[in-house]
Amino acid sequence: MDTDLARERILDAAEDLFYARGIQAVGMDVIRDASGVTLRRLYQLFPSKGDLVEAYLARRDTRWLQNLATHVDTAAETPQERLLAVFDWLEDWFTQPDFHGCAFINSFGELGGTSPQVAALARHHKDTFHAYLRELTTAAEVAADTGTQIALLAEGAMTTAAISGTPAAARQAKQAAQLLLTLDTRHVAFPS
Repeated sequence: MDTDLARERILDAAEDLFYARGIQAVGMDVIRDASGVTLRRLYQLFPSKGDLVEAYLARRDTRWLQNLATHVDTAAETPQERLLAVFDWLEDWFTQPDFHGCAFINSFGELGGTSPQVAALARHHKDTFHAYLRELTTAAEVAADTGTQIALLAEGAMTTAAISGTPAAARQAKQAAQLLLTLDTRHVAFPS
């Protein structure tokens, strides 16, 4: 098996298992069995479990953000519709049978206090996601602070959906985002 194929099979197995069961609950032998790659080859490509976790999170970050942006770019025409399309994408994600919440929140909860690398990857993902939402709000001619508030709605929806097991949080967060957009376009000022 060539290096690229072995790496992809390992990362596919790691993503499925880490996301479904948690990082600490899955050993390298389980990854080996699920990927069909020998333990020796696994350690050649990922010398430690920490290296594998970092590669899993980096790949998930790229894929998740690309999937979101593709949906937003194709699902809506106006800048405000594009911003609200984020919540439609979240709702669809929340309805997937393999949805277990945000992988970055989950990994930070498990390892953020003991792994600076995991904490940094989680922060990077959230910073990038929040910056994307602020870009969408700026394009909609809405204050950047509103983008930050909308990011908090999205984060809350992710956590609520994971705990409640229902996608309703996405619809509720979308309604709140619509309200924020309406208030912002009216230039309603809130006390600091």
